Amino acid sequence: MKHVIKTAKQIALTDHTVLIRGESGTGKELIAQSLHNASYRNKFPFVAINCAALPDNLLESELFGYEGGAFTGAQAKGKIGLFEQANHGTIFLDEIGDISPKLQSRLLRTIQERQVMRVGSDRLIDVDIRLITATNRDLEAAVREGSFRSDLFYRLNVLPIIIPPLRKRKEDILPLLQHFLGTTFKNIPPAQLRQLTDYNWPGNIRELENIATYYQTLSA
Repeated sequence: MKHVIKTAKQIALTDHTVLIRGESGTGKELIAQSLHNASYRNKFPFVAINCAALPDNLLESELFGYEGGAFTGAQAKGKIGLFEQANHGTIFLDEIGDISPKLQSRLLRTIQERQVMRVGSDRLIDVDIRLITATNRDLEAAVREGSFRSDLFYRLNVLPIIIPPLRKRKEDILPLLQHFLGTTFKNIPPAQLRQLTDYNWPGNIRELENIATYYQTLSA
């Protein structure tokens, strides 16, 4: 993790596109936010969205915005998209490996041209953004299978950051737990601490934080 943080600090000083890779719960959004905070864009917005959390049509309108009356249920005045909201700042697209082929094509054009077109519009809008994406998927395998565009993958994978899972850095478990628990940490007996360090943590840091919350709640 020291190497990851050192690399991230160097990457933050550039304006290149970043692809953060790691299992669910390893802290990808935290790294993305830290990259923004350490960059020259830190006085401008940091806009984040989980691409896997929305259906295709809704995700498209959220990212690119839409004109009034563009579709049934659209606001009469239209809506500004997240790329425009992030202008001069950073946009973070989490779970980028889950977007549809249609959105992959639109995103590729946006990255290449630094322009967006709202749904229902024929006008291009210039955007000045830094793009950070993240995924827990094997994008190389997705490219080989044909479910992810190879040209988009190489546009995204300019500066990769790979976050190791917690089971591969077990020396971090107890310091993290102490951070989450505060003074309550001293109440955990050594035998239980050994159990925690022996466990593989499939949910990574998110799971460890959940355990800390559970312990604090039930030991009160």
